Amino acid sequence: MALSSIILRLARNPGADHPDADPHDGYTINAPLTDDGHLDEAALARSAAQCRVWRFQPDADDRVGRLVRRGSGWAIHYGADAEEAPDEAVYRLRHHRFVLGGYVSISDGQGEVLTYRVTEVAPVRTEAA
Repeated sequence: MALSSIILRLARNPGADHPDADPHDGYTINAPLTDDGHLDEAALARSAAQCRVWRFQPDADDRVGRLVRRGSGWAIHYGADAEEAPDEAVYRLRHHRFVLGGYVSISDGQGEVLTYRVTEVAPVRTEAA
């Protein structure tokens, strides 16, 4: 199973607290994708330990989390258990394609939903043994 590195950067969000795009605010997701760019849920279930999400923001420490199922949806979870930090819901992840120029909506854990643009999709490079 090959992992892809998917970089999402904050898109313009008119009417939100973040009306302008910000290339320094976003996520890097390492996850398996299908040939057409959808999240490969079966491969993710088999390799969850290798799949991570890094949250980067200006003036904040990077956070490391993972994609988790929440009912019929998906979320980014930080911490070892459900009580440590609020999840960031990823809306309609099952339907999104991670292709250049695509968009994904993510809740910030406080209830604000922001739109992120897919700016890079590339194979994860592994270190040679």
